[in-house]
Amino acid sequence: MRELTVLGTCGGWPEAERAASGFLLETDGFRLVLDLGYATLPRLLAQCTANELDAVVITHEHPDHCADLSALCRALLFGGGRDGRVPLYCPPGVLRRVQAMEPTEELREVFDPHPFPGSYEVGPFQLEGQLLPHHVPHAGVRLTAPGLTLAYSGDAGPDRVLGELAAEADLLVAGATLQGPATDPYLLSAAQAGQWAACAGAERLLLTHFWPGAERRRSVAEAGAAYKGEVLSACEGMALPL
Repeated sequence: MRELTVLGTCGGWPEAERAASGFLLETDGFRLVLDLGYATLPRLLAQCTANELDAVVITHEHPDHCADLSALCRALLFGGGRDGRVPLYCPPGVLRRVQAMEPTEELREVFDPHPFPGSYEVGPFQLEGQLLPHHVPHAGVRLTAPGLTLAYSGDAGPDRVLGELAAEADLLVAGATLQGPATDPYLLSAAQAGQWAACAGAERLLLTHFWPGAERRRSVAEAGAAYKGEVLSACEGMALPL
């Protein structure tokens, strides 16, 4: 089975009944998490136990992408039953930010941190991370396995590096924080997500990181004006075969 499960889709803070950024990628029995923002851990635990996770990748230190790493730490520390630490790939600021919420529990007891961006073999995947423009150090993600390439923009702004990460990807998961003609060097609009998907030759585009209150159908339409492939709107609980 190869599947991407959406844990959360909101940027900034989660709307009612939703969560902030987070995804669970499963392939051939290997489970990898991409970001763990506010309210994502309960949705993750509905899919698997904390002990069944094989790796975690966090793009940057904003809490709508990493806050529930603290909750996962507690589940691993106090839940018991796991041998060894969970590999964690993240910029250094993530550990500092999340550790600040844990004055008595040490994250390194349950996580084996690796500096990111970088290049690693992670289970069946080749994990590649490159810096993308954002308000804090931020790593865009490319994951490749035989017959599968997934790219993830996280919460970053437009940059040629995004095109490299997403080149010929089977799926580009892209932030769509902004709508309309607004541009920001540190955030993607829905239209820009579509433009980069087209430029990169991605097979499918999954929009996420919607600002609370945004009309999501509008984001899909704006992305679709620039990209003629399949445009999907991420929704909590969505399970997307890969």
